[in-house]
Amino acid sequence: MNRRQVLWAGGSIGVTALLAACSSNEGGTASKPAAGDGKPKNGGTLRVGALGRASAITRDPHGTQANESDYLILALVYDTLTIPGAKPNTAPRLASSWEPSPDLKTWKFKIAKGAVFHDGSPVTAQDVVWSLKRLRNTPSGAARLPGIKPENITAEGSDTVVLVSDYANAELPLLTRLTTFVLKKDTKDSELEKAPGTGPFKLDWFRGGNARLVKNDKWYGGTVHLDAIEVTMFETPQAMANALLAGQIDVASNAGAVAARTAESRKDIQVLRRPNDMAMPIVMRTAAGSPFADVRVREAMRLVVDRDAMIKQVLSGYGTVANDIMGTGDPNLATGIPQRKRDLAKAKKLLAEAKFDRSKTYKLVTTEDIPGLAESATLFANQAREAGIKVQVVKQESGAFWEKTWKAGDFYTTYWGTNDSVVFFASKTMVSEAGQNEAGWADKEFDASYRKVIGTADEKARAAALKELQQIEFERSGYLLWGMADGIDLAASKVQGLPKLAGYGRVQLENVWLR
Repeated sequence: MNRRQVLWAGGSIGVTALLAACSSNEGGTASKPAAGDGKPKNGGTLRVGALGRASAITRDPHGTQANESDYLILALVYDTLTIPGAKPNTAPRLASSWEPSPDLKTWKFKIAKGAVFHDGSPVTAQDVVWSLKRLRNTPSGAARLPGIKPENITAEGSDTVVLVSDYANAELPLLTRLTTFVLKKDTKDSELEKAPGTGPFKLDWFRGGNARLVKNDKWYGGTVHLDAIEVTMFETPQAMANALLAGQIDVASNAGAVAARTAESRKDIQVLRRPNDMAMPIVMRTAAGSPFADVRVREAMRLVVDRDAMIKQVLSGYGTVANDIMGTGDPNLATGIPQRKRDLAKAKKLLAEAKFDRSKTYKLVTTEDIPGLAESATLFANQAREAGIKVQVVKQESGAFWEKTWKAGDFYTTYWGTNDSVVFFASKTMVSEAGQNEAGWADKEFDASYRKVIGTADEKARAAALKELQQIEFERSGYLLWGMADGIDLAASKVQGLPKLAGYGRVQLENVWLR
């Protein structure tokens, strides 16, 4: 389940309560923007609904957070070293500043002045080092802090943390935005339920996946407007949306397009839309022995899909066409790479050249983990039939999928509820040694291009290397990324100051206030 850890860490499918209103919806009605009401007011309790299941509840900030409700709670209680920013894309948090060595291998992070735990004790470099080593030693720790061995995480004095990478990495501060939650040194696993954090809110109580958090008056990061946040866990988006419409909660995360249209007529409800929020790619295994090992077959599959139809039918118009490059929210997404369009004649020609056996039926495994995922598989199967490709959609139970199919299957759907940078996805899912290498892709040219990107500080040279990286991904990877789904959330009109950033930025609630 490590891949789910990364999914939630990057900003989950549904920690979507925390976003800004956006423009009108293509193929649907216009979203109502969040109304402003001047100067922020202090006080009040924000009631947030988030998705989760009782069987997956965790209190470990370094564990597997399959529930978005758990991740939201942990992110309010514990701070990470850095957080997402607009420009630049990495902003200070528990680390007030950072500085690399000339070779980009050694990075020094300064702890913010005045940072204390909820019990009033100061945060030291030793606390951070202990926490990062604990994180690094988890089953998925290598993927979360790639290139950094536990012994290369050290303290310099009481306020400086030193990270030494095995290779030059200009992107290292970005990696510390995810799950670098800091605990007090030597915290025992049995103490996690009551362990003090450093975040803007502290835990008042936690019961059955639901929690109440109260303002941390000692927070070093500035003014917190709300008195408290109550998080309620819901097992389905429908139940959560109904609770909002009934006035039981103030924000419903990931309510979906159907609920959005229902709420459009309600003047007391904001419909908030986050474009390019979630990827639902089809994964084709590239390793030898797979029917998709030939790059021509993968190209043919990408030419078979009707992307516009997928957006309209699967996402009800709440989405945008993608071009088989993961990380569409990256401001450095390459221009000049032509949009791939449907071309059945070329697809058939490539399949013939690759001697692809069209007499066989190929199983496309999917789940119903999120709305639209299984539907996307079914529509793709219908489109592939027009090119003479027989695809049988197989729906698999979620637990069995993550245990047996993910990273092992030849042909399956997956999803990423974070739309982080191109480099993020390259490091997590596409370089040969990536812990989440979903397609089993090993491409020496791609690996070399990736190292060139992260090892280059000069902006112009880095941009050129990044475009090269994306071109290779476009041509040869195991991903068929047909589109990006919008995040659809509902909020009461009184809720103001919801964060605008995607990914982990959506859980930064310290600036939210109630009108």
